[in-house]
Amino acid sequence: MNELGQEINREENLTTFYQGVKDCVPTLIGYISIGIAMGIVGASSNLSILEVALLSILVYAGAAQFIICALLVAESPISVIVFTTFIVNLRHFLLSMTLAPYFTKYSLMKNIAIGTLLTDESFGVAVNKIVKKAAFNAKWMNGLNVTAYIFWILSCVLGAIFGKWISNPEILGLDFSLTAMFLALLVLQLENIEHRKLKLYLSLIVYVILFMLVLCLFVPSYLAILLSTIIVATIGVIKDK
Repeated sequence: MNELGQEINREENLTTFYQGVKDCVPTLIGYISIGIAMGIVGASSNLSILEVALLSILVYAGAAQFIICALLVAESPISVIVFTTFIVNLRHFLLSMTLAPYFTKYSLMKNIAIGTLLTDESFGVAVNKIVKKAAFNAKWMNGLNVTAYIFWILSCVLGAIFGKWISNPEILGLDFSLTAMFLALLVLQLENIEHRKLKLYLSLIVYVILFMLVLCLFVPSYLAILLSTIIVATIGVIKDK
């Protein structure tokens, strides 16, 4: 009985808000580096420090923020910027739907709060919990999400301050920083996957690339990414069963 009680206490300690903060720490290097890069790109796009801060607070999506800056420089219409941002961020529906079954016991408002601050990186950390069959709950998820949110905003503002002295961020390779972080997250997830599923996931990556190349011949690249993701995700679910 004592062993059972100790196990329950251990699981409770691993699902606290503070533990979510601790589990976010390994990803903070990515958030800080990408956030600073985003701030620098924003400053080079003639955004003020306040505008960069508001963009980080209200949009809170690295890929979308980079795209918004590029579209602003190209003097694109507001309607195009809004629509493109919406399309790029549609992947968050897929991320939220994947995690939703694990939060069904919580209220609608709690689920909205979790979904609002969910990012690719926090999703990756949560998926690692799922793969390892480790316990997690809303408190843990909030600790993870809130920590990431705060550091992202601070990093973007810091980058905007530094960005006033960097006129061409592409020379430093800062435009590749987001891609580099996604690759690192992919490697971390592959390390904890059994051999059978590893082969499946690697084949799905190949499928995504092939579908994107084919679809890019017929539709804009952002739609090709979204469609190929949905198609291959469906294939993955079917094969996994």
